[in-house]
Amino acid sequence: MDFESKIISREVSQLLWEMGKTVSTAESCTGGRIAEAIISIPGASKYFKGGIISYVDEVKMSLLGVSVELLEEKTAVCEEVARQMVAGACKALNTNYAIAATGLAGPTGGTKEIPVGTIWLACGTPDKQVVMKVEEDHGRDINLAIATNVAMQMFLDFLKTEPQPAELEG
Repeated sequence: MDFESKIISREVSQLLWEMGKTVSTAESCTGGRIAEAIISIPGASKYFKGGIISYVDEVKMSLLGVSVELLEEKTAVCEEVARQMVAGACKALNTNYAIAATGLAGPTGGTKEIPVGTIWLACGTPDKQVVMKVEEDHGRDINLAIATNVAMQMFLDFLKTEPQPAELEG
């Protein structure tokens, strides 16, 4: 894991701990790298419940509740699947928040419509998600590192928009 992810993970850790909230992950192409970034900070068991690596569609459907119709119509590499993965992870692991990644890290598997390097990232709650699409191909390892960093930064930004404990009291 790179230095940037570790810095972001520290901020995420502090916010989740202060808020008393929990997070889980649902990862396809990133294969657990986002979860690794989260647990790299001591004390992560206070806010990280676990992750589901849904590398194949069967697992996306059975463990995360991703719609078979959606997968057939749009493939696993789309915004809607990323959103359903967030909702599914929150439900399956009973967490307040989840972070999801689905895409094509490379070096093969791309098409003209969905080229290698296309990775959809989502984070949020079952009812409210933010989504981002990463589209550049820099080779598998770099694609995965970028996706992990972007996902963690996106989640940090999302947490900063959530009501903080002091705001809820006032």
